[in-house]
Amino acid sequence: MEADGAAASFPLAKWRSDFSRAFQYYLDKSTPHTTGRWIGTVGVAAIYSLRVYFVQGFYIVTYGLGIYLLNLLIGFLSPLVDPEIEVSDGPALPTKGSDEFRPFVRRLPEFKFWYSITKAFCVAFVMTFFSVFDVPVFWPILLCYWVVLFFLTMKRQIVHMIKYKYVPFNMGKQKYGAKKGPGSSNLSKD
Repeated sequence: MEADGAAASFPLAKWRSDFSRAFQYYLDKSTPHTTGRWIGTVGVAAIYSLRVYFVQGFYIVTYGLGIYLLNLLIGFLSPLVDPEIEVSDGPALPTKGSDEFRPFVRRLPEFKFWYSITKAFCVAFVMTFFSVFDVPVFWPILLCYWVVLFFLTMKRQIVHMIKYKYVPFNMGKQKYGAKKGPGSSNLSKD
């Protein structure tokens, strides 16, 4: 009897393994295409928003999604090692002008941030098909509470950024000019 159960579950295990491998392959292929990934996520978010708008419900699911996204945003904007909490031997944020420059390392990398947001919207979208998650609430109160929570959290994060003098965003790859050695001139030699 056990051999029959193991044989019956083998095709399912093989399918799951193949699916997982293919999913990881395409996830790895999408890694360098940041703009395309985020456009896809905006599309998924728009589909979710339209679903909630037309169903006129699932405000608790949307509120929970908003709190989760806020938590992800805080992780994305925070340094890996918080100077207020931890002391590290590795890279740290410079606190004085004379400190050596160290690159900003996020607590939550961009790819994981994107993947978590996309997955959260997909899970929330699936939840909208089950009426057990459609709890009747007065949604303007939830929206006001979330907006207040967002502004208080962002204010605290911005104060932290100013105090430790870091900017969690980089605008493209830094470009350097040609290095000129001593004695070199701008005149071309004929």
